[in-house]
Amino acid sequence: MWFAGDNSEVPFTTLGAEHNIMIAVFLLGCIVVYLTRGLIASRLQRPFEVGIAVSLILFELGYHTWAVFHGNWDVRYSLPLELSNFSVILTIVLLLYRNEKLFHIVFLIAIGGAIQAIVTPVLGYGFPHFRYWHFFYTHIAVIWVVFYFLWHRAYPLPFISVIKAMIFLNILLPFIYGVNLLTGGNYWFIMEKPAGGSLLDILGPHPWYILGMEGAAVVLFTLLWLLFGTRRFK
Repeated sequence: MWFAGDNSEVPFTTLGAEHNIMIAVFLLGCIVVYLTRGLIASRLQRPFEVGIAVSLILFELGYHTWAVFHGNWDVRYSLPLELSNFSVILTIVLLLYRNEKLFHIVFLIAIGGAIQAIVTPVLGYGFPHFRYWHFFYTHIAVIWVVFYFLWHRAYPLPFISVIKAMIFLNILLPFIYGVNLLTGGNYWFIMEKPAGGSLLDILGPHPWYILGMEGAAVVLFTLLWLLFGTRRFK
């Protein structure tokens, strides 16, 4: 049941008990990361970082193994090209190399994308299915990790991080568009809005809502900087 190819036995219910528990775990974990700043011995930090990186790699490999095994893998939607996928990949690199400049980008795109996914998950598989654990662990872990680097390793978050993150996204945008043309996919929802309605509906018709998404990203990243950033422009 936990590795099945369909969700008939374990459907997911948004804001059901299994969802609310994960939201609570996420919030509690953020509090723990904040309260334990300075308490993790330096000799334990590196094993901790590598361990989390390995766990994220294993979860991602497990997801693709599951999708291929059950015939659910499709180039139109299974490539690791969604923003959450980039967040996981960059978080793994951050954990392994501890690059401060990379942190500037990862912090904003990880929190900006993962929080929305945690609160309004696009998930069909409930507890205790593997996809349930994969979805919530990867989205929650990337946020805990960037807070760890912010509070435990005291990495600064200057205002230029907002600019870097927007440049990063806009460099990727034409690449994602090209992949969509080649595969018939809709990565980043830049070919069309998701079926069934979404927040993108308030941003206008295609392709103008893409500009709305850009504006929303600027506002969100700026708010995150105001909340957690270094109050100096450099």
